[in-house]
Amino acid sequence: MLYGIDDILTACGGAARDVAADGVSSISIDSREIAAGALFVAIRGANFDGHDFVARAIQAGAVAAMVNCDQADALSGLPLIVVEDALEGLCGLAAFSRARSKARVIAVTGSVGKTSTKEATRVALEANGTTHASIKSFNNHWGVPLMLARMPADAEFGVFEIGMSAPGEITPLSKLVRPHVAIVTTVAPAHIEFFASEAAIADAKAEIFVGVEPGGHAIIGSDHAHVDRLVEAAQAAGLTTTTYGYMRADVGISDYQSTPKGAKGHVDGVGISLEVSIATAGRHMLANAVAALLAARQVGANEQTTLEALSAHGAPEGRGAAILLGNVADPIRLIDESYNANPTSMRAALEVFAQVPTRGRRILVLGDMRELGAASADYHADLAGDVITAKPDLVFLVGEHMAALAEKLPAELVAARTQAVDDIAGSVLETLAPGDSVMLKGSNGVRLGTLVVRIRDRFGSID
Repeated sequence: MLYGIDDILTACGGAARDVAADGVSSISIDSREIAAGALFVAIRGANFDGHDFVARAIQAGAVAAMVNCDQADALSGLPLIVVEDALEGLCGLAAFSRARSKARVIAVTGSVGKTSTKEATRVALEANGTTHASIKSFNNHWGVPLMLARMPADAEFGVFEIGMSAPGEITPLSKLVRPHVAIVTTVAPAHIEFFASEAAIADAKAEIFVGVEPGGHAIIGSDHAHVDRLVEAAQAAGLTTTTYGYMRADVGISDYQSTPKGAKGHVDGVGISLEVSIATAGRHMLANAVAALLAARQVGANEQTTLEALSAHGAPEGRGAAILLGNVADPIRLIDESYNANPTSMRAALEVFAQVPTRGRRILVLGDMRELGAASADYHADLAGDVITAKPDLVFLVGEHMAALAEKLPAELVAARTQAVDDIAGSVLETLAPGDSVMLKGSNGVRLGTLVVRIRDRFGSID
């Protein structure tokens, strides 16, 4: 049992109507993903209203639904937990979960690498004890409380991703999570159309320090222009700090090398001198693993166990996962970077692609980087040198902003440019052949992930 009904009522200040169950075993906000014994929380969003799906959730096995009081009468006869607002009720349950937990908690934010660092930290800690972590990219005003509310009472470690697209969004989420350790991976012009400057993005990321428990620690990536600003903010919040990265840092990363199984490098500083290996390529991915290592050390994890877990950890889907397709003797190598993109992550992915061994052609499918504001054309055009350095044979471009990049690339390099991924999918599928390497990278809204699925379906993964 995750919560007794009485616990839920205490946490959210609600009232139970027609609830026969003593407790719930899980929590969901999606009526399509209901487990038997679940609590369904009917969140009202911009594009949907969970109250429209309460009956479906109960039919699917939920034993109760948390609903807004103004909807309760319309749902009369169903097992309900009635609150003023369902999202606020979920936040109350999240706060209850955090208050009862003895877990050591880590929170991760940053313009680039949040999910990959969260996943590396999860893998490291799972090898050391019972670990609860955010799934997918559930890192916003409803995702964070949902993930926290799902944390079992006996968890030894908790790992939570916290995102934002505007100032002020991280503060309440960090105060809810109350981490012992906060990681800020980097600051880059992601969502910059909503900010006056990159420095303002750094200040928004620094909001994570506000919720850190007294005596807590900040782990801060150093490979950007705003590291000193973040360190000052962390120290002003009363935290001790450790910086990490390839540039000046308390814990420096050096001797990066691609390996047949991924990458490795040397880590040195603050009493650490060791080699870190990972099962995926990329300087940025190695840096994410180092952040996870430092966080694990801060919460008492065994160093050797952590290193062994990280050495087997590969990239998540959509964030650099390498997949072999087709013929074992001459496979197509697909690098799936389809989940998101900004100038920093795009350059990191192109650097990795430049190192990919290929018997056939090197093919790029690049989609728009969104939310870059008035300077979007410049950000896209500025990628031309990085694209050329990656030595592709063909480049497919998707989206209106990619027109600026197309103008800067040699005309013979651009195989096609379209507004939508569906318009280019057939050409990409017909172009790919055994021995080729292809990387897809763009903002999630460009929907390159749909093309990844079609490529995998067409050629078949090699087990």
